[in-house]
Parts: sequence; C-alpha cells; structure tokens
Amino acid sequence: MFAAVCVAANAGYIGAGYGGGLSAYGGGHSGYSGYYPVQADYGHSQDYYSYPKYSFDYAVADPHTGDHKTQWESRDGDVVKGAYSLAEPDGTTRIVEYTADKHNGFNAVVKRIGHAQHPQPHYDHHSSSGYYSHY
Repeated sequence: MFAAVCVAANAGYIGAGYGGGLSAYGGGHSGYSGYYPVQADYGHSQDYYSYPKYSFDYAVADPHTGDHKTQWESRDGDVVKGAYSLAEPDGTTRIVEYTADKHNGFNAVVKRIGHAQHPQPHYDHHSSSGYYSHY
C-alpha cells in the first residue's frame, strides 16, 4: 500500500535529469530528459454536442474606398441559407444567394444588377510634345 501511494504521488513527474532514460539501441544515457507533468485521466471526458443554429448579418459602406457590401447567413441544423452583395468596379452590383444542405450540397445563384460603365480616360491635349517636353 505504501509503495502504491509513493508511485501515485510521483506520477506527475517523469525523468530524472541526465541518464534517467533507456535507449532503444542497447541502453546507456539518453541525454537530458527533464521533468514534465503528466495529465491524469479521471474518466470525466465528455463529447459535447450543440445543435448548430445561428444567424448573422452585416453591411459595409465606405465612401472613401468605395467598398460597399452586405451579407447575411442563417443555419438551422444542416441547412444553411444566405446571401451577399457587393459593388463591382464597373458600377454594377453583384448579388449571390446560396443554400447548402446534406441532400443538395452547395448551390448559388449569381445576379448582376445595373449596367456596366466603362468610362474612357480623358487626356489633356494642350501640350503637343507629350511626356518628354522638358528635355
């Protein structure tokens, strides 16, 4: 009984500095083995399961950078539904509506709202010699 108590009291530390271990290649010193605590398993581990259910939404409107977008999503068990939109550089708005479930997989419908604008650059024609006029 006394030996069992001593073993249990020392179970938290393994190793004894230099030369405390055995080598798989014929014995001898194993180098510095150090001390480290051993985690005890008391049989209380549990695998928690939470039913997956959430929803969120957000929007960004930054006139300085031109970043304009929105998104929402909801999940109830294995079914996810959502949508997002963003302002494209050509002036249109992209809208993506999506669903996902274990029977149909991931499905998305992409829409583009508005007409694409491609403005032509305006060049100043006042100087006749162009870029190298200062030479």
